[in-house]
Amino acid sequence: MKHRAEFLLISASMGFALGGIAAKVLREANMDAFRLTQIRTSSAALILLAYILLKDKSQLKATRSEIKDLIIFGVIGIAAVTSFYFFAIKYLYVSVALIIEFTAPIWIVLYLKFIKKKSVPPTMWVGITFAFSGLILISQIWSGSSLHPLGVFVAFLDAISLALYFIFADRLSQTRSSISLITWGMSVAAIFFALILPWWNFPFEFLTSTYSLQGELSAYSAPGWALILWIVVIGTVIPYLLTVTAIRELSASTSSVIGMIEPVFAGAIAWWLLSEAFNTVQLIGCCVVLIGIYFADKARQKVS
Repeated sequence: MKHRAEFLLISASMGFALGGIAAKVLREANMDAFRLTQIRTSSAALILLAYILLKDKSQLKATRSEIKDLIIFGVIGIAAVTSFYFFAIKYLYVSVALIIEFTAPIWIVLYLKFIKKKSVPPTMWVGITFAFSGLILISQIWSGSSLHPLGVFVAFLDAISLALYFIFADRLSQTRSSISLITWGMSVAAIFFALILPWWNFPFEFLTSTYSLQGELSAYSAPGWALILWIVVIGTVIPYLLTVTAIRELSASTSSVIGMIEPVFAGAIAWWLLSEAFNTVQLIGCCVVLIGIYFADKARQKVS
């Protein structure tokens, strides 16, 4: 099939976006972001472990030198990224939270320049200018309206955590496959949450409660277990497997550009299902931010 890899990656982006929509419904019902992340990572870890044990369990082997990086990857790259994202979407539109999260390449390039003291191309500054100009357009601070400050702050923590995800993923992917890396990450995150949030205190009532949907589906409702199953399968496991399959056939630059479709999908789906609507200026701002992220990611690839 021609353009098979591109199709798989676009499908993965849609899956991740759909997972965020279901998470938004649960967050607006006041399900704790950390507990939601806990059940997402734990369930995904079990499915991925079963998959990799059946396919090739040798991929789970890790050297002593890898263990530290794998733990950091799981705690920050998986647990923190997901928790901050789920926290932010209660206060921000799903697409806005994703757009801020996707500024991760900017923080990576800034890290490479000011911490690692590497020379970076001028496109970095173009990317930063576009990205933050776009965020100003989205917030429309000149008209008195603004984005929720706590939501924005946590979304930027999410972006920095995602930057660390990419940094450690690049390092670890030199010695292991993408599927084993994701499985390790989800498993470490699941263990981390089990230690700090014991399962016997889990609010299982969220699984049996029924939640009203919004937008075009406002006449319908869904049980909590179905929404969580959707997040785990449609919004996590399937997209990760599709991504792992696709990136074997695509360059890093093509993959990163296609990956930026996720906020676009999230915005369109949230407009339809959650009644999250932008005005013209905010839509332009979203496009400007995505252009900035594109330039920053190009700069990152040239440096790394």
